[in-house]
Amino acid sequence: MKMRNLLVSYWRMSTVLRLFAIASAIIVLFGALMHVIEPETFRTIFDGIWWASVTTTTIGYGDIVPKTLAGKLAAIVLIALGTGIIAAYFASISAAAASRETAHTNGQLPYTERGHVIIVGWNERAREMLLRFARQDSLPRFVLIDATVPSHPLPHVPFHFIKGSAHDDAVLEKANIGHAQFVIITADPHKAEEDADTDTIVALLAAKSLNPSVYAIVEILTARNVQNAFRAGADEVVQTNLLASTAMAASLRSPGVAGAIERMLGRFGEQTLRLLPPTEQQIGQPFATVQQLLLEQNITLLGVIRGDNGNLSILPQRPIEEHDRLFVFVP
Repeated sequence: MKMRNLLVSYWRMSTVLRLFAIASAIIVLFGALMHVIEPETFRTIFDGIWWASVTTTTIGYGDIVPKTLAGKLAAIVLIALGTGIIAAYFASISAAAASRETAHTNGQLPYTERGHVIIVGWNERAREMLLRFARQDSLPRFVLIDATVPSHPLPHVPFHFIKGSAHDDAVLEKANIGHAQFVIITADPHKAEEDADTDTIVALLAAKSLNPSVYAIVEILTARNVQNAFRAGADEVVQTNLLASTAMAASLRSPGVAGAIERMLGRFGEQTLRLLPPTEQQIGQPFATVQQLLLEQNITLLGVIRGDNGNLSILPQRPIEEHDRLFVFVP
């Protein structure tokens, strides 16, 4: 029964492991055999194993060689038997490495690390985000999920690619959604706005069902679906159409504003816009006073985010509270 279980376990191994086990057994067996046949030449079993290793790998140092007819016959058998198995072993390693690389490129390889960022949807926003983060020294670990691209869209940028739909639990699990820190769901540019929002919310529901604690940032195109996204579990909603229309309307009133906003946002890769918690010295101080103190540090206080509703306050005399967040511009 034990022998049967051992054989079953052996055949369940991968091809690489099976070949390694056979090659190791042959090397040890012939190493011990040469010690028995020619004890004066192969003084220890390890000397025999050493000779068998360099012989089967065709290295052939020649520091130890058999001298008797029996030893030479054993060497011939080892060369005929062992070199083929060793060659097959190294070929299997190369094939496994090539297969793994192909699976990685084609988006079939599961992601196993933790604390990563999952981006859903390949489009210009995802591309720009990944390229900007790639220029930083401390690069977060990203996993891209998309069903439209045939292979890894940016091979020179170090992020993991999973091919498939984020509506599918199996695809999300392959991206290790259960241990992700953030999920960013972008809108599909190839669909109508209402349909794109529906797909975004469905993907959000799927992600939150598998990991309720993941911080979800979603892109919504229509204002009427913003509340639906929050009801589905979104932690933040980015309304790209609202941002674009606001910039264009501002340029109508004051030509050039949109360009200025674009240049300011273009510095995102350098972490220009930030939300900072107030220091003990800043708590209780009026907004105007804190603003002046930060200016001395070349930091511009744009406003204060108050409460869970995200209201932005710029009242000069309103004091900074402990749970406020300072919205600042760092040049």
